[in-house]
Amino acid sequence: WLNATEVTIFVLKGFTDKLELQTALFFLFLATYLFTMMGNLVLVLLVIVDSQLHNPMYYFLSVLSSVDACFSSVITPNMLVDFMLKNKVISFLGCAAQMFLAVTFGTTECFLLAAMAYDRYVAIYNPLLYSVGMSPRVYVPLIVASYVGGILHASVHTVATFSLSFCASNEIRHVFCDIPPLLAISCSDTHTNQLLLFYFVGSIEIVTILIVLISYGFIVLAILNIHSAEGRWKVFSTCGSHLTGVSIYHGTIVFMYVRPSSSYAPDHDMIVSMFYSIVIPMLNPIIYSLRNKDVKEAMKRMFQKKWFINSY
Repeated sequence: WLNATEVTIFVLKGFTDKLELQTALFFLFLATYLFTMMGNLVLVLLVIVDSQLHNPMYYFLSVLSSVDACFSSVITPNMLVDFMLKNKVISFLGCAAQMFLAVTFGTTECFLLAAMAYDRYVAIYNPLLYSVGMSPRVYVPLIVASYVGGILHASVHTVATFSLSFCASNEIRHVFCDIPPLLAISCSDTHTNQLLLFYFVGSIEIVTILIVLISYGFIVLAILNIHSAEGRWKVFSTCGSHLTGVSIYHGTIVFMYVRPSSSYAPDHDMIVSMFYSIVIPMLNPIIYSLRNKDVKEAMKRMFQKKWFINSY
């Protein structure tokens, strides 16, 4: 890879050069990051320690939380350091590693959200067969496949991007090493890379969104067959949180990657990519726990146990 380029370091230009604004952003993103880590790690811990959450739905949720914590950790700490430094540099290999990990976790999340929709379909459409339809032989391969898909997808783009030449500029108009801003500063022909991005991300989006839509189509049919209003509302509220998460996530991904390169606008895109890589991992624990009775009950049990132990 290194022979293909004259650039050995990149400079991440980030949001702004104004010092007072950088300080304000530092504290804003530090608070966001701490909240993200706390929210996601508490969810993972709850699923591990509370036996009542030992079912596939919550296993998926805990894996999603760990992916979100990792996704945020790939980008935010480095960005926080950059807010404090005058020279916002990242090495060539550091940039490649950051992009590889960001794409891995971003893609894994797409596949996981689709697997979670399928899990909800199995649970609601045929609840009596849920333990059979979602046995470890089903959900473990789904989780593993989500990760493998993420790693393969990231490998393709990382190799393709870092095989290009960067000779004109090493200034990335972004806060992390993402694919579009890197293609924008390459002096090679990036046509193949643009096609790879469009077709790979487009295909993943179409497949995962279709799985979600088909699953929810069957869920809606099942809800319509429930006679009690209370029963309908219970099912709908469980799925509503997942649908909210899916809609926000896929909306930003499609906007960011599945479009012609001529419409690349650095500042606008920076805000959109911050949204799916930093804001959504913070929102997911709120979306999934506040509207979920089981998670709220598990939290209550955990705090009561802690208080009970401390009072002795």
